Amino acid sequence: MISPLVFRSDIHTKSFKLRNLREKLMAKKKKTPAKKRPVLTKILPDGYGVILEAIREKIKAAQLRAFTAVNRELISIYWEIGEIICKQQRADSWGTSVVEQFAIDLQKSFPGMNGLSSRNLWRMRDLYLTYHGNTKLTALLAEISWTHHVYILEKCKDPLEREFYIRMSRKNGWSSRVLLHQIDNQTYEKTMLSQTNFDKNLPEKMRPEAKLAVKDEYSFGFLELADQHSERELEQAIVRNIGDFLREVGSAYAFMGSQYKLEVGDQEFLIDILLYHRKLKALVAIDLKVGRFIPEYIGKMQFYLSVLNEIVRLEDENPSIGIILCREKNRTIVEYALKDTNKPINVAAYKNVSKLPKKLQNKLPSPEQIALLLEHISKK
Repeated sequence: MISPLVFRSDIHTKSFKLRNLREKLMAKKKKTPAKKRPVLTKILPDGYGVILEAIREKIKAAQLRAFTAVNRELISIYWEIGEIICKQQRADSWGTSVVEQFAIDLQKSFPGMNGLSSRNLWRMRDLYLTYHGNTKLTALLAEISWTHHVYILEKCKDPLEREFYIRMSRKNGWSSRVLLHQIDNQTYEKTMLSQTNFDKNLPEKMRPEAKLAVKDEYSFGFLELADQHSERELEQAIVRNIGDFLREVGSAYAFMGSQYKLEVGDQEFLIDILLYHRKLKALVAIDLKVGRFIPEYIGKMQFYLSVLNEIVRLEDENPSIGIILCREKNRTIVEYALKDTNKPINVAAYKNVSKLPKKLQNKLPSPEQIALLLEHISKK
């Protein structure tokens, strides 16, 4: 008969050995990386990708509609607050201290709502005072965000300049950051000062959009070019920074290529930069010049445009447009050079700084001409 004491000792020994064996196996398992199971590629039904993309677009559209609806209501209530403050001020009952208390009480009532500071309340008053009675613009105010309005109210003092940035922000979908850049870069002045012959050489329906698509001067500080540089260096810098370049020339442009080859007869001709304007549905040839504009450049551009229209342009596209981009230009010489041309051409300058000389700021077209152009900005 086995002694109970010996039996228990035997069990204990076996249990200890089993535990040691288990620990060794576990340690070995940790050291040996587990084999990864092969990932089985799911076979998706035909048309899955199309359906997925369609739903994505629907969700994006729904998000945009929701944002637009919220923004419309926000601008509407801001307008009403501005109107109340303005009317109470005229009644001599509301001064600065009252408006400040009004802001404090509103913030207490709506602790989670931003934009109810006294400073913002004064901006609401400015919004109402600026656009009250302007039926042409009041319908557009809710189409851009409050941040857009703050930048425009604070930085633009001319009514036509404000209208330009409201319409262009709405039309081109500018973010508030892009709008700020456009204002600081004097896009309004540079657009209105642009020298073209579009009135004579483009179909009437194209002219307003085409005039808004070009500038009198472009700012290329982002290229970081040396003061003295060649045309090839300029072109290569543009291609390296094509994203910044397209933002500067305009959001509706697409890059088609550099040194774009045209074969005529037994010769080859190269366009420095070829773009495509999606809204105009037109090719845009850019000829780069690192010196002062001379009239001979016009003939070369007319040649490029003739060939583009004949060989490259598609049947449903509009006439091609040319931009001669020079380091400097004399406005009077440009005016004479464009006078008798038969192809749509813009002559512009490029600089490494963004500010126009003050003498040019006083040469904007008449308010009537600017207003007429703004009226023709096509709707989205």
